[in-house]
Amino acid sequence: MSDFVLDPRLERDSTLLMKLGLCQLRLMEDSRWPWVLLVPQRSGISEIFEMTPLDQTMLTFETAIAAKAVKQASGCLKINVGALGNQVRQFHLHIIARDEGDPAWPGPVWGHGQAKPWATSARAEFTERLLEAL
Repeated sequence: MSDFVLDPRLERDSTLLMKLGLCQLRLMEDSRWPWVLLVPQRSGISEIFEMTPLDQTMLTFETAIAAKAVKQASGCLKINVGALGNQVRQFHLHIIARDEGDPAWPGPVWGHGQAKPWATSARAEFTERLLEAL
């Protein structure tokens, strides 16, 4: 893990909330959706199949607990989980809370409008609820 370096774009677009067993849990800097990233702390990984079977298992576990916490903290209708990697090759997994009537519903969030920064109080409240749910 000592040679792990976070992609500069992921670092710019998100904030570290905590480190789990395998992944960094990061909050996306877009308040339109409660949206977190899981970034495995492994170097040179761009696809899930490049991870060891144990890391794949850990990722599945951490995805489930993070997704459940996002749903609980946001009260959303649906959780979307995806790993695209077309713009940022470093493997990372998006966990996004979705609701009917959100800015991109029912389409994907990627490429929809401009990111809206979190208000300090809203960020603190969501982060507190999320970490408590974890």
